Amino acid sequence: MSCEVEFSALAFVKLLLHASRFPHCAVNGVLLSECSEGGAGAPEGGCVCVSDCVPLFHSHLSLSAMTEVALQQIDIWCARKQQRIVGYYHANASLTDNSPNTVVLKIGDKIAEQFGNAVLVMVENSKVSLDYGTPPVILYVKKDSKWILKDKNLVMWKQWEDTKRVADALSSAKAYNQLIDFDCHLDDIRQDWTNHDINAKIAELCSPANGNL
Repeated sequence: MSCEVEFSALAFVKLLLHASRFPHCAVNGVLLSECSEGGAGAPEGGCVCVSDCVPLFHSHLSLSAMTEVALQQIDIWCARKQQRIVGYYHANASLTDNSPNTVVLKIGDKIAEQFGNAVLVMVENSKVSLDYGTPPVILYVKKDSKWILKDKNLVMWKQWEDTKRVADALSSAKAYNQLIDFDCHLDDIRQDWTNHDINAKIAELCSPANGNL
C-alpha cells in the first residue's frame, strides 16, 4: 500500500525559492520530516510529513564527494533537531526537462536505503515561471527497485492557497536572493545553510496573526 505524503508550507516555499534563485542552473536538496511524524523505520502505509528541506547545490550536483559531505552534516544537524531525511528534490537546468536523470536516481536510491518511504520530487520549471494553480512538482516513490509516479490523490498540501500566497509574496520581494544552499556555504562558511532567517520569514507570513495558515 502506498503511503500518503504531506508537504508543509516551509518545505514547499524553500524548495521554490531555491529554484527561483538559480533559474538557469540545476538545483537540488533534501526533504526532511520530524522523526515523530515520518516515523523511524518508515512504516508501510504510514504518512510521510515533509516538514522542511535543505537546499544542497546549484553547481556541484554531479560531485558525489560533495554530496556525501553535505548529507553527513545534515544528518548530524537533523539528529539534534529530531528530524530525518525522507526525500530529495531536483530541478533540471532545462525549462522543459522534468525527468529524473542518473544523478537524481542515484541520490534518491541512497536516501531510500535509509528510509523506505522516500519521496523524489522533480520541479516543473516551466510552471514555476507562470501563474501556477497547482504545485509545480512531480512526485515519485520507489516500488520494486524502480521510481514510479506518485498518485496525486495521495499527496496533500497544507492549506495550499495560503502556502502559494506566502511563496508568491516572498518571490515578489526577491527573498530568494537570501536563500543559502550548500554551494553558497562552501564558498563562504559564514553563510548559514540552515536558512534560519528565511525560516523565520516564512513562519511569520504563515502565522494566523497575519491571516494565513
